[in-house]
Amino acid sequence: MQENLLHREKVGCMKVSQALLARKSCRAYLPQAVEEEDIRQILHFARQAPSGTNSQPWQVAAISGVTKKTLDAKLLQAFQSGAPKHPDYNYYPLHLSPEMQQKRVACAMQLYESIHIDRDDITKRLEQWALNYSAFNAPCALFFFMDGTLEKGSYMDLGMFLQSVMLMAEELGLATCPQAALAEYPSIVKDLLGYPQDTILLCGMALGVEDKEAAINGYRTPRDPVDAFTKFFN
Repeated sequence: MQENLLHREKVGCMKVSQALLARKSCRAYLPQAVEEEDIRQILHFARQAPSGTNSQPWQVAAISGVTKKTLDAKLLQAFQSGAPKHPDYNYYPLHLSPEMQQKRVACAMQLYESIHIDRDDITKRLEQWALNYSAFNAPCALFFFMDGTLEKGSYMDLGMFLQSVMLMAEELGLATCPQAALAEYPSIVKDLLGYPQDTILLCGMALGVEDKEAAINGYRTPRDPVDAFTKFFN
């Protein structure tokens, strides 16, 4: 109860609907550090996310400072050297449907158009992609793991936990970007942070204060209308 009271004194009220509309994938951050107490507040409330049989399968590593700089350098070196990517699971299907492929292309076009990178400028596109491996230079990154013996239901649980983390970050005035790219070289992450190799690394997440002057943070991807993905039965 005391933690809840402290939290309400620290931040203003934000409706869930406001947080949902405000949340976006932020790809440019100010160098301002994220306080450990803020991370603790985010995780304190996010842990209320549901999970099957209350298994609470999430494991979180919050990194900043020297540790983050070291991991950033290792991941970037792996990417630039062309090291094979061996994520613990396939985030994307091997063959996207035409509809999904269309959305993927449109999403990429919005991103690169916002920073004036031509579709054929491979060098600049690779430079932009390389920023993934430093969590877009955010001062903090979160990495999410779960036990390697768990099944697909726990992936759902982690998804609900991740959304809770992002919405709580919004309430605290912090920006996020969930990133599958940060899980492309799991052995590097696990070695540095001391996690067993048989642990599943689901993703990473940039966390920090949004650079609102950065053009890349100025666009928003569209969402399908409710009637496009919902059927009502009476």
